[in-house]
Amino acid sequence: MQRKQFLKILAGTTGMITLGSFSKITGMMDEEDEKLPVLFVGHGSPMNGIEDNDFSRRWAQLGKTITKPKAVLCISAHWLTRGTHITAMQSPRTIHDFGGFPKELFAVQYPAPGNPALAAETAKMIKKTSVGLDHEWGLDHGTWSIVKNMYPDADIPVLQLSIDYGQPMQYHYELAKELANLRKKGVLIIGSGNMVHNLGMVAWDKMNEPGYGFDWAIEMNASFKKHITDRNHQALIDYTKMGQAALLAIPTPDHYIPLLYTLALQEDKDHVSFFNDTAMAGSLTMTSVLIGDALPLVPVETKPAQADSTSRDTA
Repeated sequence: MQRKQFLKILAGTTGMITLGSFSKITGMMDEEDEKLPVLFVGHGSPMNGIEDNDFSRRWAQLGKTITKPKAVLCISAHWLTRGTHITAMQSPRTIHDFGGFPKELFAVQYPAPGNPALAAETAKMIKKTSVGLDHEWGLDHGTWSIVKNMYPDADIPVLQLSIDYGQPMQYHYELAKELANLRKKGVLIIGSGNMVHNLGMVAWDKMNEPGYGFDWAIEMNASFKKHITDRNHQALIDYTKMGQAALLAIPTPDHYIPLLYTLALQEDKDHVSFFNDTAMAGSLTMTSVLIGDALPLVPVETKPAQADSTSRDTA
């Protein structure tokens, strides 16, 4: 079967296939499809979902340089639960999980379909814990703000996997490894958060100055990147041992945990590259990671991160 014919068949059956037929289809994917890369994306402000800026342009570019997936599975910093759950509805709602933003942002709808069969197959794939099939959540801004820019036609099924927030970092890393086969079945896995994320120390007067970063934010962003490049995942799992700067960078782990889901899926020959490597408002970084192969990204104008050495006294 030719690839184009297969894509047409899949597009026509999305959301209507049974679990058994999905298994047959993914079996064909194993034979015909290349392994997809995996992403960690710094999503930043929800406004990135509707603004034309360096970040959203890069997301749009990724959508054109990565082989078009059969589905997207996102681990978002904004779905924290007891236990692990996966969205399993046919038509996930667009969640506006924020406040104080323009009405245009609340008007956004991203009507991508779900895929109950894929949800059930993924839940079955995970052995570390029992995974609940969720019909209440939907797509929060950690997911749709990115995927809307990558795939604006909303023609690809999108699912979310929740973060069991009571579990340690090692648990998340090990659970993520059980998702590895999805990469070979046409599923693009995205971890969505921020590598450095301290909202309590945001320099609000610098929000419109991309590249402005406190010294500890720049320091930790560089350390995280080095460990990722060196494939020293254990150091990243044990980030609390990296000193005071790490605790400032990650006062709570919600936006950091999705990075571990991405790193756990790195294989021996996977290339690692960074994009949107920019500090924002002093205490945030948009630094994102691409693991695996994709077409070369054309440079976009992004102001490099610059440290502010006076910021340690700002609390």
